[in-house]
Amino acid sequence: MEQVESADGPPVEALRAVFDVHETRTDGERLVYYGESLVPEQMLVREVWPAFRRAGYEVQAQTTGFGGTDVVVAEPISTGIDGVPWKNLALFVATIVSTLFVGAVGWYYVPLSDLTANPLLALQAWPFTAAILGVLSVHELGHYLMGKYHGVNVSLPYLIPFIFPFGTLGAIIRMRGQMPDRKALFDIGVAGPLAGLAATIVVTVIGLSLEPMTVPAWAFASSSDVIIFNNPPLLDAIATLLGRPTEYPDPRTVVHPVVIGGWVGMFFTVLNLLPVGQLDGGHMVRAMLGERQESLAAAVPLVLFGIAGYLHYVRGLGINESVGLWFFWGLLSTFIAYNGPADPVDETPLGAGRIAIGLFTFALGAACFLLVPIQVIPG
Repeated sequence: MEQVESADGPPVEALRAVFDVHETRTDGERLVYYGESLVPEQMLVREVWPAFRRAGYEVQAQTTGFGGTDVVVAEPISTGIDGVPWKNLALFVATIVSTLFVGAVGWYYVPLSDLTANPLLALQAWPFTAAILGVLSVHELGHYLMGKYHGVNVSLPYLIPFIFPFGTLGAIIRMRGQMPDRKALFDIGVAGPLAGLAATIVVTVIGLSLEPMTVPAWAFASSSDVIIFNNPPLLDAIATLLGRPTEYPDPRTVVHPVVIGGWVGMFFTVLNLLPVGQLDGGHMVRAMLGERQESLAAAVPLVLFGIAGYLHYVRGLGINESVGLWFFWGLLSTFIAYNGPADPVDETPLGAGRIAIGLFTFALGAACFLLVPIQVIPG
């Protein structure tokens, strides 16, 4: 670390009203200011952030609160893609492979022995893969593009390969640095669900317009467990508008696998809109309600545990009939709530327009919700 008299970043004068600078050093591309903060840490960041931001730097502060040395660290904002995003590409390719494999075996009924002998048979499932990855990618790209619009350092989507029933656990993006204001926090949070739901509706319409599949006799006669994906209200509404069935008199006839892509989009939307932690709903409600979001987030695990208890003790459903699903998400949301959503630098409340968009988005999420989305029936 080298000591410098001046730096290419924001001038020291920008700090003097709230920070008594004793020394300025560089650490690679980082600028490190040592001194004594004249205000609390959160106020310090709020006051110096605009000057640093205009100079192209993200700022963080650490105050001791005991008269010791306080530190302000500035790092260059990176809003571009540094080199080839190999990790993103590798996960994307791996998720293509996993969804093709799962789609071929689980949804296109290609015998595993045939697939092992000729892996190219998995290409039959390309519509399923396109539907799943399309819905997930559009959702995450909504976050990504809105993050770029607001100058927030966001990564490209990371798709997560997995096994049955969908071949993926979804996708995530990473956000680094400070969130400028509530508007940016809300816009980035809401862009994913709205973009994802738009893609979900398109995929569902396409899937319902395709000819249904016929389950082979060998698969229908199998003694394996059967997974039932119940229709959320939004899927039923789309099917009704199109005049297309989702169930058929012949139990061997099932909807086209592309419809499952729409189902996945709706299910993941419900989970993402839970108003807790770093989930989309957590960011949105933090932007809409401010710090009052914490009270709502604290209730989310209790509600999910309550749903699990209701299904088990009142309706008599087993752990494989969505009881375990909601209990798991009750546990997970407890840990997610601990970290909390991003805290914006500027706490200026949202306008009525964004509040209305937020309520509309949660209403769409409610149209995707089911108490019992998944049931596993023993063979």
